[in-house]
Amino acid sequence: MSAVWVRTALVVEDHALMRALVSDALSHAGFEVHARSSAAAAIADFDTIDPDVLITDVDLGERPNGFELATILHARAPHTAVVFLTNYPRSAASSGPGVIPGASFVNKAAIDSVDELVKVVEATLAEHPVTVDVEHSDADVLITGLSRAQLDTLRRIALGWSNVEIARQRGTSVRALERTVARTYEALGLANDASVTPRVAATNLYVRVFGIAVDDDGAVPEQHSA
Repeated sequence: MSAVWVRTALVVEDHALMRALVSDALSHAGFEVHARSSAAAAIADFDTIDPDVLITDVDLGERPNGFELATILHARAPHTAVVFLTNYPRSAASSGPGVIPGASFVNKAAIDSVDELVKVVEATLAEHPVTVDVEHSDADVLITGLSRAQLDTLRRIALGWSNVEIARQRGTSVRALERTVARTYEALGLANDASVTPRVAATNLYVRVFGIAVDDDGAVPEQHSA
């Protein structure tokens, strides 16, 4: 009696809840699932796992990011299908590194259930790449060009923290933090717009692209004064 071929999926996602949801959905769909919280762990175990498909977030909280991970693994095993699962706009992803031929792209905000993601994975394995995205404004795309420090500062602004509180959390001076905030507003085109309050506009932009901000423990704390 011939052995049954079980497809193998490597899920790389730094948020524990999302990692568990995706892994459980793929397991129920018949995949052998290996989940990792970082690109470094995925790279270290890649040859042993030898996955048929890689499902990775783009922003993994540290380098390598999902694009870099996919590039590294694609060079090592071109046969591995790739699905990017992210909050980034597709237009930002397509212009950056890590554009893998035949890869699928799924915006987290554009899917209603993990079952839809499973269908995307199946289609990608069948060499029918899928793009599931939402409409984004030019400002939405600009936010993905922010540095890691700027994005982290913007997340904390979206949580309602004051500059003093953010500086204390980031272990920097208030003056240095204020420079980071100013450069962030400039990068988003909010610094010289008299019609908007930059802090409010930046918060709304963050929530629109990345969803409700969460603290370092993954919780949504009570809002503090800005």
